[in-house]
Amino acid sequence: MPRPIEALIHTEALALNLRRARQAAPQSRVWAVVKADAYGHGIERAYAGLSGADGFALLDLDEAQRVRTLGWRGPILLLEGCFEPRDLELCSRLDLWHTVHHEAQIDMLAAHKTNVPHRVFLKMNSGMNRLGFRPSAYRGAWQRLSGLTQVDEITLMTHFADADGPGGVAAQMAAFEAATRELPGERSLSNSAATLRFAGAQGEGGLVAADWVRPGIMVYGSAPDYPAHDAAGWALQPAMTLRAKLIAVQSLQPGDRVGYGGAFTAEAPMRIGVVACGYADGYPRVAPTGTPVLVNGVRTRTVGRVSMDMITVDLTPVPEAALGAEVTLWGHGPNGSLLCIDEVARSAGTVGYELMCALARRVPVSVV
Repeated sequence: MPRPIEALIHTEALALNLRRARQAAPQSRVWAVVKADAYGHGIERAYAGLSGADGFALLDLDEAQRVRTLGWRGPILLLEGCFEPRDLELCSRLDLWHTVHHEAQIDMLAAHKTNVPHRVFLKMNSGMNRLGFRPSAYRGAWQRLSGLTQVDEITLMTHFADADGPGGVAAQMAAFEAATRELPGERSLSNSAATLRFAGAQGEGGLVAADWVRPGIMVYGSAPDYPAHDAAGWALQPAMTLRAKLIAVQSLQPGDRVGYGGAFTAEAPMRIGVVACGYADGYPRVAPTGTPVLVNGVRTRTVGRVSMDMITVDLTPVPEAALGAEVTLWGHGPNGSLLCIDEVARSAGTVGYELMCALARRVPVSVV
């Protein structure tokens, strides 16, 4: 019998969340961001749910090839652009659009021999201070690109650093607008947080939404500004469920300790369940006692340390739970129950993105 743990990818949730992005920015076209193997969901598994997008945005050429192999004939954008000159050959062959964020990439394009000009996204560093040309250098980079026969259309692009926080987008928007005033070309600015929080607003919101939005984490059912909003607050549905079963039940007496280091001590008689899931499956090792979990759809908590292959959970709220009971680590549980991945991540001091991407290869995955 296989070990009783599995992940489920919910195609309908992906499609619903994509529609939610369209509702938030109804005048914009939508990139479905599928970098990091669709945030751990698997590009091939997520494709059907996201095929209603206007384009796919990702990082590496292998992922772009996989999307083309699935039959996608629309736009594909390389969010970090090309890393060496030979990458441009594959861009030509696969008809990829790509980001330009430093002078060396312009130099590569200038030396590239092609019969078909490239569609490029010129990135501005408007305050994130990772990739892109500073506002003072942006117009010069645009002029260089526009003078190349290897370049067709240029889309103007930036990325918000605090769209999910109190800083918002106003300062970066002002920098972007000042540097791009009167420059032709489409605009692409908003990530998930900006799409949900600002793209539907009047005035400035129209600029934030621009021609393309780039929802990533939201299409997988995680709230980009948790805990200010949870997924349900943004009308999003979890696209991944991680579930397992109880493989043992122990009865504890006061003073009994649990797991490595005896990190949890029972204060009263209690039952605990042992779950077939551990950090080798992608569950966060640093998740402390009290991290939420569902047993048979009932909310309870972890106790003690997470080990490689097992975690232990408090069965006090679920007195009927026995060997084989279903345990939801995150996502959809029995009887319509839900456990938001962001809540689990916050307990472990991280974000839902990391938990999705950390799902281990040894966990069987099914598409539902």
